[in-house]
Amino acid sequence: MKIRQRMLLMTAAISTLMLAGLSDSQDMRSTVIIEVDASKPLGALPRIWTYFGYDEPNFTYSPNGKKLLKEFAELSPAPVYLRTHNLLTSGDGTGSLKWGSTNVYTEDPQGRPAYDWRIVDRIFDAYQEAGTRPLVEIGFMPEALTAGPPPYQHSFPKDFATGWSYPPKDYAKWTELVFRFAKHLRERYGEAAVKTWLWEVWNEPDIFYWHGTPEEYFRLYDVSADAVRRALPGANIGGPDSTGPGNDRAANFLRTFLDHCAHGKNYATGQTGAPLDFISFHPKGSPEWLNGRARMGMAQQLKAIDMGFKVVASFQEWRNTPIILGENDPEGCAACSAKERPQNGYRNGSLYGAYTVVVLNAAVALAKEDGVNLRGAVTWAFQFDGQPYFEGLRELTTNGIDKPVLNAFRMLGLVGEMQISVASSAAIPAQEIAQTGVRGQPDVDAIAALKEKEVEVLVVNYHDDDVPSENATVDLIVKGLTPKLERVLVEQYRIDATHSNSYTLWKQMGEPQQPTKEQYKQLEMAGQLQMQGSPEPVKVVDGAVRRRFSQPREGLSLLRFKWDEK
Repeated sequence: MKIRQRMLLMTAAISTLMLAGLSDSQDMRSTVIIEVDASKPLGALPRIWTYFGYDEPNFTYSPNGKKLLKEFAELSPAPVYLRTHNLLTSGDGTGSLKWGSTNVYTEDPQGRPAYDWRIVDRIFDAYQEAGTRPLVEIGFMPEALTAGPPPYQHSFPKDFATGWSYPPKDYAKWTELVFRFAKHLRERYGEAAVKTWLWEVWNEPDIFYWHGTPEEYFRLYDVSADAVRRALPGANIGGPDSTGPGNDRAANFLRTFLDHCAHGKNYATGQTGAPLDFISFHPKGSPEWLNGRARMGMAQQLKAIDMGFKVVASFQEWRNTPIILGENDPEGCAACSAKERPQNGYRNGSLYGAYTVVVLNAAVALAKEDGVNLRGAVTWAFQFDGQPYFEGLRELTTNGIDKPVLNAFRMLGLVGEMQISVASSAAIPAQEIAQTGVRGQPDVDAIAALKEKEVEVLVVNYHDDDVPSENATVDLIVKGLTPKLERVLVEQYRIDATHSNSYTLWKQMGEPQQPTKEQYKQLEMAGQLQMQGSPEPVKVVDGAVRRRFSQPREGLSLLRFKWDEK
């Protein structure tokens, strides 16, 4: 695990810059009891969170994009996958909100194809240099191939679904483009590396991202998958990356696609069925602005996850196939700022991280209940070039400053791979959250894991309503430790309004849009994961250790219990 020193130990100077009025409250009506049993392993903890995505591929290789890619690679020993739109879109390579281009395909006046991989290479070179892996999305339609009318490029937020979103007017030319694209990547990066990548066809073909019929999409999928497999035998190919199946329309599209892959006639080979190495769909939540505050809509997201799992489980052919939640987010528009939609203000503070941990934990629980194989969940957030600081866009960093949500992923990266038993007196079951959200008592729960000579416990205190609230008093008991163990060293990391939170510091500074060098340095430090205090030795009694602490609402704590004794 690579964790930079400044992420582990924050100086007292940064803490004093935080809002003094946001101190912990020790009062609460009742104490939350969280009991962890290190003697009860539950199997491998799925590393489903190591997937990220974004619309704007040209932001990948900018200085802030490369900086974030490096931070991704440092999150965890597990490989991090990156998914981006617009890898085949025509244009000059200038990125903007929900737009990007590579100009890989053009035609001369006689209609003869020309291929240019220079911009694509900059994107994939950046992934390789950082040590991340692509989840290669095959899309969108080049201007010379689109069957759609002009205009080709959209002007977000107006007239979004323009010429790039149509089927090809020549499937043979499209197929050759996909073949050459995969072949070029194999030759440039090597077959061994490229075989570790994931491949998928298009994005959300059940809505305006695809101006064709479902059958036309199935044709696109079949010929594209065949082209990739010809260039790279054994490539892992999946889809359909449709919208969240929490409604009948989206659920029926997913069901029809799975049936096509199992029993339909393949448009490329003429045989029955199509390759499907993983299944993907996009569950989203639905926050709202209510009485001057944000109310998150987690129930909608978990309902879509649960229904998608049930659709997959209904197919004997696919019930064990890995599932990747291709976009798994609190809402559906990363490029819509909090200024336009105030409910999106959750993105700047610690609420985004707390929400994410609860959803990921619930998704794992639902997958177990539904008997499916959940492999990954893509957080559709990256970074935006040329946008104001803390604009409220769905991003992990703002102008190179890490936002609190990125520290939630750092915490997840520190959690070991062997999950152990957890019981919380204030935990809300995943199915209950999927039905009603977290609208009554807060969900105070934990994820716990074991690694060599260490136990990690990640505690979350979450509620859908973003309002000032009392802290939870948590009584954490870790038992089942080695009987001969006498002492452990305890580290506690926190994410809340006053810890690991660059946004709070930025507001205290007066919300500068042109911070000084010193301010920028302080914001960078505040954007790292902060340890509370110093590591503390604690006595172990009868194989157990106890910690009592105050956990703010919409916050996270990671406690690491470490020892050297044999």
